[in-house]
Amino acid sequence: MPDISLTTLVVLCLAALAAGWIDAVVGGGGLLLLPALLLGLPNSGSVAQFALGTNKAVSIVGTTGAAVTYARKAPVDVRTAVRIGLAALAGSTGGAFVAAGMSTEVLKPVVMVVLLGVGTFVIMRPAFGTAPSAEPVPPRRILAAIGLAGLGIGFYDGLIGPGTGTFLVLALTALLHLDLVSASATAKIVNCCTNGGALATFAWKGTVFWQLAALMAVFNLVGGMVGAHTALKKGSEFVRGVLLTVVFALVAKLAYDFWV
Repeated sequence: MPDISLTTLVVLCLAALAAGWIDAVVGGGGLLLLPALLLGLPNSGSVAQFALGTNKAVSIVGTTGAAVTYARKAPVDVRTAVRIGLAALAGSTGGAFVAAGMSTEVLKPVVMVVLLGVGTFVIMRPAFGTAPSAEPVPPRRILAAIGLAGLGIGFYDGLIGPGTGTFLVLALTALLHLDLVSASATAKIVNCCTNGGALATFAWKGTVFWQLAALMAVFNLVGGMVGAHTALKKGSEFVRGVLLTVVFALVAKLAYDFWV
């Protein structure tokens, strides 16, 4: 356990709870959890590495809890989700290798523009993701989902990271003609795959505060399961509202990181 005050510990646990809820509904919980860890952990040269490693150890528990909750009550094609997840695992590994040899700062303005375009599209298309298609998904769309949502967004996750869950929800909704609730459910299964690979890497490097992660993971698990229940109960219109909030929060964060 790192040397932190009781007040900081309480704040980190509450951040884990809220991040689990946000992540389960539409992705993007890392927007809250990772900055909280960066601010709360003792200041040292390796604080960023331990924040990233501990973040993955916490979030994988909440993501798994949300995925199980969704799978029990939402129409999820687990086989397709796992195939996309394995592709995303490969993509994130490749992205991490590329990130080691380049500056990702140059890509942040591009991501901001893409997110603004996504937000505008969702606003202009109120029916987007409100109901699933009645037609069966053709194999070419499943392959496209494996390529774009798996390899492509997985690569982005390894390269930059913020908003991966949100991008997954949007891509799965568009490519597989899912409603936003089913897309969130599928995204959680994909995230389990990518988080597992990342956590294994951080554990191998020894950059995880396991005792702190175990405590925060309990709160993240509760947040994730409550968030999944909330999305299932409130439906796609509610998820759409949270989605837009997270998209514009991502834009604000990336703009802050780039210009401030």
